[in-house]
Amino acid sequence: MRILFYLVSIVIANVVTAAFAPLQFGMFIVPMGTLFVGATFIFRDLVQNKYGRAKTYLFIFIALALSALVSFMLGDTLLIVFASAISFVVAETADTEIYTRLKLPMAWRVFYSGIVGGFLDSVIFVIIGLSPLGANILPWEAVPAAIVGQIIVKTVIQTIGALILSRVYVMKEKRLLSE
Repeated sequence: MRILFYLVSIVIANVVTAAFAPLQFGMFIVPMGTLFVGATFIFRDLVQNKYGRAKTYLFIFIALALSALVSFMLGDTLLIVFASAISFVVAETADTEIYTRLKLPMAWRVFYSGIVGGFLDSVIFVIIGLSPLGANILPWEAVPAAIVGQIIVKTVIQTIGALILSRVYVMKEKRLLSE
């Protein structure tokens, strides 16, 4: 079920991004799919927690192929698909490696690894895909606002996910102690 949630969240992020105009919060620009991108890091961590690091890389590869295929089918240019793929691989790898190495409770590992993954995903995708360096969708003046907007949203999603996981694990521990 974790793998399904991981893969579906990636597909939904692509579809929602393609279907809806970006949100604008003051100067910040946030594609609607960013809400789901933040969740993918949480689901990836749950996959890794159950299946281990080696198998997680297999699922990341499957997710990458699925994401690229959906993105292309939705009409994204090859440059956008490429930028998405590069940011995905770097962010998911960073998330996986940080999650693996942290010796903290699961909720904190999810939070910290997701924060780094979300940061890398935002910076790489906006610069390679959207800036004048890439598809030239955003002028350089808008690039920082696009990056920061995505980082804020992904951080909020990571925080909510970590809080939920923390509560779930506290409740599980209490239940185990009372048995």
